[in-house]
Amino acid sequence: MTPDGVSPLLQALYEGRREDALMLRDSGGPLDVFEAAALAETRRVAELLGADPSLAEARSPDGFTALHLAAFLGDEETVGELLQRGADAEAIAHNPMEVRPLHSAAAARALPSVVVLLDHGADPDARQQRGITALHAAALHGDSEMVAALMDAGANPLLADEDGSMPAAYARRGGHDDLARELGG
Repeated sequence: MTPDGVSPLLQALYEGRREDALMLRDSGGPLDVFEAAALAETRRVAELLGADPSLAEARSPDGFTALHLAAFLGDEETVGELLQRGADAEAIAHNPMEVRPLHSAAAARALPSVVVLLDHGADPDARQQRGITALHAAALHGDSEMVAALMDAGANPLLADEDGSMPAAYARRGGHDDLARELGG
């Protein structure tokens, strides 16, 4: 475990060392719900939640739910399984980032997970640390498909972060001038 209690497998995934995480999976004991969600091991997630439904709302040592981890590191199938089993699409991470699963999916550029979360009632205008929304992240990355999905779900392109920057400014910062113009900037 890391000093903050995160498993070596999750730490490897956080650091982009997927092959190391897979070796740890193969050589270790059974995956917990957080590791299974992060690795998109949907069957294992379903098995664990079937045995203990409260795991849908459990928190990892660093404050994330399994849904946050599935949205950021996993896939839309695992996201959907967690939502169907009672995970909260609006869960706020218990850490300084204050992200919701939608922010996790947007940061990971995981459009399919964004769509599943929006279909399950995720607020497209929810704010994380510093007032950033998923639309800010999608704009920064120049992800016009994600921008469209968020806008179709009602995301407001005029919401500014705490520094006063709207999504169009993030698009410009990312070098996506055409998208910035589409967002009104």
